[in-house]
Amino acid sequence: MTDYTPSRRELLAAGSILAAASILPAGAGEIAAAKDLSGKSVLITGTSSGFGRLTALHLARLGATVIASMRNFDNGNRPEAASLLKIARDEKLDLSAVEIDVLDEASIASGVTAAEDIAGGAIDVLVNNAGIGLAGPVEINDMEATQLIFETNLFGYLRMARAVLPKMRARKSGQIFNVSSQLGRIIIPNLGMYCATKFGVEAMFESLAYELVPFGIDVTIIQPGGYPTKIWQSGQRNVDALLTRVSDERKQAYEGHINMASGMMSGGGSTDPNDVPRAIAEIMGMPAGQRPLRRPVHPNTQATDAANAAMAQIQASVLSSGHYKQWHDAVTD
Repeated sequence: MTDYTPSRRELLAAGSILAAASILPAGAGEIAAAKDLSGKSVLITGTSSGFGRLTALHLARLGATVIASMRNFDNGNRPEAASLLKIARDEKLDLSAVEIDVLDEASIASGVTAAEDIAGGAIDVLVNNAGIGLAGPVEINDMEATQLIFETNLFGYLRMARAVLPKMRARKSGQIFNVSSQLGRIIIPNLGMYCATKFGVEAMFESLAYELVPFGIDVTIIQPGGYPTKIWQSGQRNVDALLTRVSDERKQAYEGHINMASGMMSGGGSTDPNDVPRAIAEIMGMPAGQRPLRRPVHPNTQATDAANAAMAQIQASVLSSGHYKQWHDAVTD
């Protein structure tokens, strides 16, 4: 637990730093070399592209038994699934693939059962990663768009955690990673719905981290900054679909905001998305009970570090004595 207390001025300055973070070059904040992960079984959601695909390959190359999941699997014939499995065959990786749509309880149940069969029992590690992007002022977001992003980015994580936890609890070991965002701590206008889902991930899984202490299960929240992954392309499609339903009055009122929001879906900078799987691998290699609750990942994490430090101090003032002290002490960094 740090004693550092950021000033209000530092927190305000950090916001401007975050806005520029996605264009900074990669290379800062070296991640420690990962250990051999042989013997670890890992289920990852959203592996058709981006962090999910990169994490599946990285962990498998370190010896883990990886079960990569994605929706619209088509018995492994989906091009993204076929190409991932081809790499696994070519490199002789212990990597399998199953179908999981995080919006569908039945799909999750069958996919998790298949993954546990592959693992030979409880999954050691769940990586909650499947997510979507969406931009635009809050008022133009209708319930269709809002429900989709919450169902995917937040409720999908909850569904997956609930599916794997019974066997993890019975074994009294396990780990759940949740890919959040710097925007789970910092708010940027015109990304309000995306921020809301990631703030939800932060709250839900910090609470779960405390609640799982008696069961020996670790929870880690990964907080990436801007990275060039396909979430930007899919996010623009979501924005385009939303705009077909927005009234002319609202479009005119928010024209400048909408143009700004579309610009936010244009990239993610020139940073290296492999920073995320490297961080996950490093944390997986740590001893149980000593893994961090949160890990910001980006060449520039100053804003997120400041927000995390401030909130950690607030949480400590509430939880570091009394009934919750033991749980709090077990999960704080």
